[in-house]
Amino acid sequence: MPALNRVQLIGNLGRDPETRFTPTGQKVCNFSVAVNQHWTGKEGESKEATEWFNIEAWGRLGEVCQEHLKKGSLVFLEGRLHTETYEKDGEKRYSTKVVALQMQMLDRKPGEGEPVPPPGDDEEFPF
Repeated sequence: MPALNRVQLIGNLGRDPETRFTPTGQKVCNFSVAVNQHWTGKEGESKEATEWFNIEAWGRLGEVCQEHLKKGSLVFLEGRLHTETYEKDGEKRYSTKVVALQMQMLDRKPGEGEPVPPPGDDEEFPF
C-alpha cells in the first residue's frame, strides 16, 4: 500500500538558523517557522492564530538555510514530518518536527518588484 508523508509551509523564521554537527560529522541546521492563519469569527470580528513549526535541514540544504535565512525571513518549505520520543521525569514525551527537503526564499530583494519608470521625461507620456 502506498504511503505519503509531506508537508508544505509558507511562513516567517522565528529565530536565526543554528547549525550543529552530529557525532558522525553530519551538518544539520535548525530553526523555527511561524505560520499565521486569519479568519472571520461568528460575529464578523477578524481573528488570527499562529502555529509554530520546528524545522531541521540536513547537508547542503542546511548550509543554504544557514547562509541565506535570518529571523523574519519569509520562506516556502516542503518536507516530511518526523516524531521523536524521549523520556523526561519518567514520562514518555513526543516531539514532532519538519525535516526540510526543499526551501525557497520568498523575501523580495530591495527594489525588486517595484515598477520601473519609463525612460525620458514624464511629460512625453500622456498617462
